[in-house]
Amino acid sequence: MKQAAPGRRLDALGLGTFVGLGLPDGMLGTAWPSMRQGFHAPVGDLGLVLLVSTAGSVAVTLLVSGLIRRLGVPVLLAIGAAFAAAAAVGFAAAPGIGAVIGLALLFGVAAGTMDAGLNTAIGMAGRRRLLNLLHGAYGVGTTIGPLLVTGAVLLWSWRGAYLVLVGVDVAVAILWLVHRHRGATFSAAEAEGDRRRDDEADAGADDQRRPHGPPPAAAGWLAGAPGPVLAGLVVFFVYTGLEVAAGQWETTFGRSQLHLSAGAAGVATFGYWGALTGVRLGLGLLPRPAPPATVVRAGIILAVLSAAVIWWQPGDVATLLGFVVLGGALAGVFPALVALTPVRLGDDRASRAIAWQVGAASAGGAGLSAIVGLVIGTSGPGALGPALVSLAAVLFATDVALGRLAPLPLGAPTPP
Repeated sequence: MKQAAPGRRLDALGLGTFVGLGLPDGMLGTAWPSMRQGFHAPVGDLGLVLLVSTAGSVAVTLLVSGLIRRLGVPVLLAIGAAFAAAAAVGFAAAPGIGAVIGLALLFGVAAGTMDAGLNTAIGMAGRRRLLNLLHGAYGVGTTIGPLLVTGAVLLWSWRGAYLVLVGVDVAVAILWLVHRHRGATFSAAEAEGDRRRDDEADAGADDQRRPHGPPPAAAGWLAGAPGPVLAGLVVFFVYTGLEVAAGQWETTFGRSQLHLSAGAAGVATFGYWGALTGVRLGLGLLPRPAPPATVVRAGIILAVLSAAVIWWQPGDVATLLGFVVLGGALAGVFPALVALTPVRLGDDRASRAIAWQVGAASAGGAGLSAIVGLVIGTSGPGALGPALVSLAAVLFATDVALGRLAPLPLGAPTPP
């Protein structure tokens, strides 16, 4: 029991880090009306802020694997949290929209560092439960963020919410430095215990789950398996585009297409994110983890069906339930895809590929969501349904292609 305590504390710190990672993502949209009014900025500048932030996130994910080897996970995460604190200070003191756009790059670098760093560390440790809980914690942060901004606006200004975020990020940075001095890692005794339980649930030994053969040279890791690596990047790109597009545009769809009140539309959108968060937490708390390949395939099929209901619009209640089911269906896909990466590619390639996958996910979340927004602007809010069905269908096709390019080894968990 004494040996497990440090591992549990490290797990808790990882979860807390992802709550902090979700906070600014949930804060920005809620703070934007007040921000742009104070800065006399057009509504469309929010897209520019998101684009700059995504550019920083994608760029740094290409470097994360090497930084982990050079600095170690705790130091890298401490640096990311420190960058986030600096960006939050800048937001709180920003004199105009130009400063906010510039600081968005630093926010993106911080987010990419922590997102890719933790996903890589936990994914390589084989912690499937923790991966689900990790992304559930992110959802907790995105849910708390709007409430934090709302309270700050009522009491003083949106700037107060970013001052609170400074405190959160500084605390996270300090705690990671403390763990660095203790030499704690996610692959210690607690990780071994999780892997043993996972392997028992899968009824497959570890040597069956990992591809055999010599590890690829560092410079040639991509050239050694370009098809599976690139197909995996496309899957992450499309998956996150679907997830973010559904959440970002549901409120507009509810108000303009279903003619809901502002309050009802907000509650409906909360239902989507709540389902996404709740199912991820539930998957992380299962006594035995569900096979990740099954989670991916079943989740994508259910996503196609629920998106079709949204397109069909059989009634307001049924359509809104379609969004809830879509959120629940997508919940386990991202963590399961990360867990399968070492199985498909081998540990050495996976240690580099996971960071790239997080970058592809960031690009897809911003880029595809923006394209859906352009379609809605041209064709009306009713175009959201067909757009979601199209993205879900492409996700299914690319996942099938990935399965053929990188089939799971004998003994690995397979779809039903």
